[in-house]
Amino acid sequence: MTHVAHPYSQRLGIIRDWKDRWFVRDRARFREYLKTDTLLREWLKKRLKGMYVADIEMERDANALRIIIKTSRPGMLIGRSGEGVIRLNKDVQKKLAGMRLSETPQIKIDIEEVRNPEANAQIVAEMVAESLEKRMPFRRVLKQTIDKVMANREVQGVRIALAGRIGGAEMSRSEEIKKGRVPLQTLRANIEFARAEAYLPYTGLVGIKVWIYKGDVFEGEENNA
Repeated sequence: MTHVAHPYSQRLGIIRDWKDRWFVRDRARFREYLKTDTLLREWLKKRLKGMYVADIEMERDANALRIIIKTSRPGMLIGRSGEGVIRLNKDVQKKLAGMRLSETPQIKIDIEEVRNPEANAQIVAEMVAESLEKRMPFRRVLKQTIDKVMANREVQGVRIALAGRIGGAEMSRSEEIKKGRVPLQTLRANIEFARAEAYLPYTGLVGIKVWIYKGDVFEGEENNA
């Protein structure tokens, strides 16, 4: 049985940077930071579902935790006069207080806008999930989505895969659509990968995977992914 590596992890240190950026020498503190970041990221994804969050990054220093949320709907997240961010900050502080940490850091939340959402794998996966949950035909959803993604100049290839009881079938199966090139074996290839899930009332859970290829990144070039 083959083991497929995550396209992001394969490219760490080559064309990708870590999503958690901090350093500690104490093993106990390292375990605490890693567990806190993992649980907090999972909670934030559920809390911000439907707001087209592309990525969540975290940076730490001695006393502060900076959370960077990248979304294509910053206005919805920020709210009027920043009320949304203030409310989210309080919710994050309550979540951290419930984890019983050795030290509770100061929270700073930054919102970054994703300028081109149709070229971001996570947002595209959520768009597909949202359309499937509206009971749209899955073949039409795949075709329309892949045409929108390929309309972007920076995108050179896209692949979308569905798995589950698609179209109300009795048995689960997989469907896939691909356009352009998606060279998974090339480490300098700038490939975004994302997963999402669609919850359908009669057929249950449908898994969604999206790969988007944006060309090769060579040494000395800036990676804006």
